[in-house]
Amino acid sequence: MTSSIEAVTRDWEGLTIPTAGTYLLDAAHKRVGFVARHMMVSKVRGEFAEASATITVAEDPTQSSVTATIQAASINTAQADRDAHLRSPEFLDAEQFPTLEFRSTGVKSRDGSEFVLSGELTVKGVTRPVDLDVEFEGVGRSPFGQDIFGFSASTEIDREEFGLTWNVALETGGVLVGKKIKIEIEGEAVRQA
Repeated sequence: MTSSIEAVTRDWEGLTIPTAGTYLLDAAHKRVGFVARHMMVSKVRGEFAEASATITVAEDPTQSSVTATIQAASINTAQADRDAHLRSPEFLDAEQFPTLEFRSTGVKSRDGSEFVLSGELTVKGVTRPVDLDVEFEGVGRSPFGQDIFGFSASTEIDREEFGLTWNVALETGGVLVGKKIKIEIEGEAVRQA
């Protein structure tokens, strides 16, 4: 693009944001991660290596929208046996339900660069409403002339509400895998021509 960075940004309520347009999640600059409690005493972190998203930035930023698709089989916790179990019918059933899907239903400005992105998350064929706490990280232009913006988002879900109910009771009390799963997303989005 030959336009200056000023031509692809605008001021909105004291925040420099991208102009309206369609942006795609940059596969090389993203992390779709999660954190789960293990044996009631520690945390296991993992991520989905394959995910895509389309972000439509509207003239009124609170009218913007997001759709995202995550490949269930791309789950990675750095432990092969655990990953195979998470892909199995006892958890994600990646063969029967190859994707997790998110579709936004609304955006609310909270404070400065913080927003709430409401939407519907579908896991294993079950759709539930979720609210993501989103932080707009900034807008810029890459050395390759691409107009980009960065963001991070997080939420917490109850996995059992999505039919992910497998567990083992522990002799000491509690369960092997916690019900609450924290979702952590970071990424860059690239403007499409």
